[in-house]
Amino acid sequence: MAAGLVPAYKIVDTCAGEFPAATPYYYSTYEAEDERPESHRPRIVVLGAGPIRIGQGIEFDYSTVHAVKALREAGYEAVIINNNPETVSTDFDISDRLYFEPLTVEDVLHVVRREKPDGVLVQFGGQTALNLAGPLRDAGVRILGTSVRSLDISEDREKFSLLLTALGIERPEGGGVWSLPACEALLHRIGLPVVVRPSYVLGGQGMEIADTAERVRVFVADALARDPAHPVLIDRYVEGLEVEVDAISDGTSVLIPGIMEHVERAGVHSGDSIALFPAQHLSEGVAAAIVVSTVRLARALKVQGFLNIQFVYDGTRLYVLEANLRASRTVPFVSKAVGMPLVQVATRVMLGDALADFGFSDVHQLPAPSRVAVKAPVFSMEKLPRAEAAVGPEMRSTGEVMGLGADAADALHRALVAAGWHGRERSILVSLADRHKEQALPLLREVAAAGFRLLATPNTAAALHRAGIPAEAVTFDQAAELPVGLVLNTPTRGADPSRRGFQLRRSALARRIPCVTSLDTAAAVLAALIRAGEHPPVVSPLAPSALP
Repeated sequence: MAAGLVPAYKIVDTCAGEFPAATPYYYSTYEAEDERPESHRPRIVVLGAGPIRIGQGIEFDYSTVHAVKALREAGYEAVIINNNPETVSTDFDISDRLYFEPLTVEDVLHVVRREKPDGVLVQFGGQTALNLAGPLRDAGVRILGTSVRSLDISEDREKFSLLLTALGIERPEGGGVWSLPACEALLHRIGLPVVVRPSYVLGGQGMEIADTAERVRVFVADALARDPAHPVLIDRYVEGLEVEVDAISDGTSVLIPGIMEHVERAGVHSGDSIALFPAQHLSEGVAAAIVVSTVRLARALKVQGFLNIQFVYDGTRLYVLEANLRASRTVPFVSKAVGMPLVQVATRVMLGDALADFGFSDVHQLPAPSRVAVKAPVFSMEKLPRAEAAVGPEMRSTGEVMGLGADAADALHRALVAAGWHGRERSILVSLADRHKEQALPLLREVAAAGFRLLATPNTAAALHRAGIPAEAVTFDQAAELPVGLVLNTPTRGADPSRRGFQLRRSALARRIPCVTSLDTAAAVLAALIRAGEHPPVVSPLAPSALP
């Protein structure tokens, strides 16, 4: 671009030269003839999410597709820029034109200058698209929806913290450090345990919960050596119930479809957690506080479109973990749970419509749906021989499924079946870290009473026997070959292939046996399996999605 070279756009020949292709697929090349047809209709460009990878998956493609539908219904031509052919958004009949181009500033600008759109939507392509908002604005491109200034506040740690303080909203203490002395000073101020992570990561990549100062020092030294241009972020770890809200705002009114509750406590990446909708264990007071904080942030940031906020409640205080001013990976799940196409509503708001036009004035909470919805992650780690199976702050799942049921246990069982959990064997292999043995006793006592056969590695078996819980003791070598229905293994120290726990988890994956590594997950899963044994699921139709 700096050299003044401008690409031409050619139609992707989907007919292999047999006859002229008519598909609206285009790619850039540097020659004279441009095959993109001229059009005089108003148009909007939608940025996709690029190649699917862990941390940014097909959930964002759902939002892209529904945004395009809303644009076309509003009378606009919809132009997509995305370079992943394995998605619905790149099907031939979705958009008016599709450009198979990398999601870089230069490539997007070339398309924008050729298309001359009325604006660009960046909220539907995950973090990849959102990161282009500032450079595109600086190049004179009109960004539709929430302003780039507000996007910058939500992405900048210091600015966002100042905003939360001004709004009276709490956030876990923390900061960014550029050196080991600064790290020591911050740890002295906020204490342990902490969440440490590099700057600007996707899907929690490289994030870790550390409970010793030495582990934090090692992490910081390594991260700064790899990227000295950016600080290492350290936050006090708050153990508690993690909840999440996807909302839509037009800058004044706010639509809140509901509140999600994560089964796993804070510290497990939201993409890997099991989520319940609506939340099942929040008091009215805490739910009301979540709504108040969501509305304050939406109005202060003048959000026009989506707002996703993650909270943690420690039993006494509510904290904001982060806010994303874009469609999150949970938007498809929430849309299906409430029976409303939320992306279409948000797209119309970004085009300038008011929420009141849809009947949602001021602060509007949708009524709770008649059925509970559960989002469960799907993992593909059996394909990655040395990958850690234990869940944590770094996202590992490659997909998700959804279950709808009369209650949380019923919905979760349906989701587990959809994820490939068949539970033919009513036997469970248990191997627990020392810190979890006492905590797990009530759960395992209930499971044994429900008729499940428990097998346990030596130290875990000894703890169960002392508590009067029947269990068969097995060696680690035996455990790796046992035909069980479920493996429950909480790691003492993860990601070390030399440890027996790691090998046990890998053995379960290799044999396609469900492996649970969190007691929170185990409690929910086992409750679902017990309920399914007592009350077989009943098939019921899905509710259609429709605007009011």
